[in-house]
Amino acid sequence: MSETRTLADLKDLAVAAAIVPADQPKREPKRDAQGRSYATGRRKESTARVWIKPGKGEITVNGKRVGQYFARPVLRMLLTQPFLVTDRYNQFDVYCTVSGGGLSGQAGAVRHGISRALTYYEPDLRGILKVAGFLTRDSRAVERKKYGKAKARRSFQFSKR
Repeated sequence: MSETRTLADLKDLAVAAAIVPADQPKREPKRDAQGRSYATGRRKESTARVWIKPGKGEITVNGKRVGQYFARPVLRMLLTQPFLVTDRYNQFDVYCTVSGGGLSGQAGAVRHGISRALTYYEPDLRGILKVAGFLTRDSRAVERKKYGKAKARRSFQFSKR
């Protein structure tokens, strides 16, 4: 049975994960000339290219504000989770382009990309995001349709006559 975790629980786990063994080498931040970090996020059939840089917390998806692109509050909440867990809410501007799949898969892809970009910008956040499960690529995808079936597993209606 899976246990549900709140953001407060994840922050507590993050404190324990922030302790890095001394024998591990220190990771260097990966930033471009404009001070941005880039990462790719994926979920289902969606792919998101994400750039983050220090700012006021504005999120732009495919040239639109996040509230306009992702109308459902649950999808907007998904995008802010990596910032809330790492206590970086409203400290980074996010610019991303996302393609493929539906809105739910796209939101998951953007969250994955934001999490990876945060680890490139601040490598010390990797332990926190890993414990929270935001760096793991959700590999679940739709099962393919088989021949002789109506869908992936559903059979055609049987008729005796």
